[in-house]
Amino acid sequence: MTVKLAPFEVKKISRQGSLSLHVADQLEALITQGRVPVGQKLPTENSLCDSFGVSRTVIREAITHLKSLGLVETRRGVGTTVLRSTTIEARPAERINPTTVEDILHVLELRLTLEPAAAELAALRHDEDDRKALQARHEAFINAHAEKSQARVEDYEFHHAIAKATKNPFFNRFYEQLNQSVIPRAKLLSIDINPAASERYLERVQEEHAYILEAILSRDAEAARETMFQHLNRARNMYAKYRDRQDDSRI
Repeated sequence: MTVKLAPFEVKKISRQGSLSLHVADQLEALITQGRVPVGQKLPTENSLCDSFGVSRTVIREAITHLKSLGLVETRRGVGTTVLRSTTIEARPAERINPTTVEDILHVLELRLTLEPAAAELAALRHDEDDRKALQARHEAFINAHAEKSQARVEDYEFHHAIAKATKNPFFNRFYEQLNQSVIPRAKLLSIDINPAASERYLERVQEEHAYILEAILSRDAEAARETMFQHLNRARNMYAKYRDRQDDSRI
């Protein structure tokens, strides 16, 4: 059964801040408060677009966020179903060294200033060779994930392919200089990785990559920028929680 959201249950989204997070916050509240029960389906993408007054890209990003919290699952031909009413955020590791956390957050801060712009330029400038390279890099990530790898190399190469597709050599040099260290998981110790949680985390990364790829290949520059921003910002927020947990433990 699909839930029909009454007009008074959600608010149209203003154009301030992250649109997808505003949508996700409202949907998360409906689920955690039991107003959309476990086992029921959310409205279709088109219905949610109408209810919130936003694009399909924003709705997809919001659903991806809910999936990262373990609240919903999406199946082709079925839709998005509520799995539980409490969140269980996927994290790749049980614990991370405080210095490593700071290094990861500094790199993500840098990437957030550059990569949304790179994705936007790639959407506008990519050629047929770039298209093939981007699709191949995404497929390589999917295969590595299926083989239970951490897909560090494949993750790096996907983002590097986007930098190349900007046709700006300085984006390319930036990625070459940082190499795999740009990927946060490259800094994690194997002993600290939680296999089950890491699997959920990589599923989220794979889906976010798919949305970024779709936006770039369809030459939707605005969606490419937004999906890349959300991809990196979710990572930053997640790793920031490790630091917050460490700060709380000192109190």
